[in-house]
Amino acid sequence: MKKISYLLVLMFSLSIVLTGCREEKKTPEETIEEIIEDAGDEIDDASDDVQDAIEDVEEEIEEINDES
Repeated sequence: MKKISYLLVLMFSLSIVLTGCREEKKTPEETIEEIIEDAGDEIDDASDDVQDAIEDVEEEIEEINDES
């Protein structure tokens, strides 16, 4: 009888833990807004990478001109 009680308590505790940690569902508007923000962040990162590449090329050109 004790084993059954312990088992029930364990199962109840486990169910509380698993259902208590669920992520809240997002509305479609929130999902779209999050996707747009992520896309904007990725565009900013890509823009920064392109700018860095341009600066590197400019430095290389200056070095070549200085060596001539």
